[in-house]
Amino acid sequence: MSEREIFEDTSAERNPKRKEPKQISFRVSEPEFEKLKRSAESLQMSVPAFVKSKAQGAKIVTPKVDRAGAIEIAKQLRAIGNNINQMARATNTAELNPNLAANLTAELQKTQKELNQLWKNLT
Repeated sequence: MSEREIFEDTSAERNPKRKEPKQISFRVSEPEFEKLKRSAESLQMSVPAFVKSKAQGAKIVTPKVDRAGAIEIAKQLRAIGNNINQMARATNTAELNPNLAANLTAELQKTQKELNQLWKNLT
């Protein structure tokens, strides 16, 4: 076996099979990197994934709510959902007079409108 054949055999073993085998490298200044890092973090992406998506022309939309805000919104929505479930359980287990049922229906419709408005603000 020649040296060339040995080299080709060993280089084939070292190169892992990758879905995307080509690599592009470039250098940026410290301020440029910090800007890329902040942008990537705001989108909850890694810097390489962010740069790749930008290079491919992807339209990246910054979320309207940061992570802490999203967690708080989810907490509030869970609380609203729990309240609605309690009202539904109460109406299903007890016989309500018509006035109370009408009030409950009005409150549920009001809650639904408020939730729809919140959803419009988030999207």
